[in-house]
Amino acid sequence: MGKIFQFGEIVEGYRVPVLNEREVRASAGIMFFFAYTSLLLILFKGNFVPAKFFVFIFLCDFAVRVLINPRFSPTLILGRWIVQNQRPEYVGAPQKKFAWWIGLFLAGSMFILLVVLNTYSIITGLICLICLIFLFFESVFGICLGCLFYNFFYKEEASYCPGYTCEVSEREEIQKIKASQWLIMAGFVLFVYLSIHFLTATFKERPSDLWVKYGLKKEAPADPHPQN
Repeated sequence: MGKIFQFGEIVEGYRVPVLNEREVRASAGIMFFFAYTSLLLILFKGNFVPAKFFVFIFLCDFAVRVLINPRFSPTLILGRWIVQNQRPEYVGAPQKKFAWWIGLFLAGSMFILLVVLNTYSIITGLICLICLIFLFFESVFGICLGCLFYNFFYKEEASYCPGYTCEVSEREEIQKIKASQWLIMAGFVLFVYLSIHFLTATFKERPSDLWVKYGLKKEAPADPHPQN
């Protein structure tokens, strides 16, 4: 049984404590969903309450991860349950701890500015954007941006990075992007640009009820006494 105050799991065959990258990514995806939803509620409804709750919970979760033990982090426990049938992908714990210290600092800053001082500004907006980018890259691409900073400062110490990015290796053929593929990407970007240019006016037309449009249902009569 592991210690209460410990960062990472001791797994036979690995020289440093490790974490399961799959549950870390699942946890990042969960937090990204709630962070993004909270941001949308601010932008479209002006409702800061969900964001304040999220920042408070985010701070507590990361404090447990960094100061006590990742095994007791609620979002990591939930992530572990979600991916429990998948084979673990072990990654080095030291670089994750460095990255999560960054997350704890960002969460603490947001907590002070948004919850304690009850303010918002371009600073809170930028911190929120940085957190969303970090969570998005972790959950979608499996790229730990905080770990990249660790690798920059402690290149010789980093080990067991996701996708073996710590080890210098030659890309396999299936990983290489050919010139024809780059041309396809350039053509796709041009296609998207032209689509926006020529189709915006058409796409702005409001959709109508399918059943009403084709005579399968009568259109509801307009309210003669609309509410102000």
